[in-house]
Amino acid sequence: MKQNEASITALLSAFGRAFHAENAEAPVFADTVAKQLLTNEEYTAIGRYIAGGIDFFAPDKKGCFASEEEQLRYLVNTQIAPTPLGRARYCEECLETAMRTGTKQYVLMGAGLDTFAFRRSEFAEQYDVYEVDHPQTQEDKFERIRRAGLDIPARLHFVAVDFAADDLAQKLSEAGFDPKKKTLFSWLGVSYYLTAEQIGDLLDAVAALSADGSSLVFDYADEGLFTSTVKRVQNMVAMAAAGGEPMQTCFAEDALVALLERHGFLLYDLLSAPDIRARYFADRTDGLTAFEHICYALAVIKK
Repeated sequence: MKQNEASITALLSAFGRAFHAENAEAPVFADTVAKQLLTNEEYTAIGRYIAGGIDFFAPDKKGCFASEEEQLRYLVNTQIAPTPLGRARYCEECLETAMRTGTKQYVLMGAGLDTFAFRRSEFAEQYDVYEVDHPQTQEDKFERIRRAGLDIPARLHFVAVDFAADDLAQKLSEAGFDPKKKTLFSWLGVSYYLTAEQIGDLLDAVAALSADGSSLVFDYADEGLFTSTVKRVQNMVAMAAAGGEPMQTCFAEDALVALLERHGFLLYDLLSAPDIRARYFADRTDGLTAFEHICYALAVIKK
């Protein structure tokens, strides 16, 4: 894969959101724009890749489906879509609450193929939204936006940051970010792939440039991730490694709380996998349910 192309995980996440929005009778999270950021060829190829992976994803289900479409639906619902759907809904619910309590800016760290500013124009017209990502990743996204014919909202700012070389505060400031305004930072689908030291560095950077009371929404893996006997959890870890983006870090709750406090954050809300299942996936009959060992959290900066 070329450096300026979307990562495998970003493409699978976008596909999962797009497929769910197009096919679910009662969407957990309706991302009606995600499909526009994929070419027809990509969408078809990813679908075939997933459907053809029955031996890897669910060998016990091989031969149980009447069609490839039915097989694809099962695999997307059980393997690909649950975490992207649940965490996006949680994040945007946190954002809506934050905006009612004085938050004026929204920063998406590692934005990837997120579509918030294009779906939620009422927010993008009133508040500044900053998408932070690697320069080459953003080049790819610009091309996708152009190809889809989407208009970029006036208050959407793209902040190209190479975390290995650039200063986050400087780059955000150059894009118009105001450190005196309360801000919500979203950091989704990233913590798994970093070391604890790298996570701490990111927390320090966010805390240093933020107003008191600003908040951070993120997802993380609990301490059972790497020893899990659940097949789809093992699949997730194996796919990440095979795609060149190995999962590296998981936390027990007390260790997470201690880490956050060391870097200026207080844990405000935490949803474990059972909590997520009860809140967003209860009474579903399509196989969608929260991923084991994946948690969502909201932390507040307290200076």
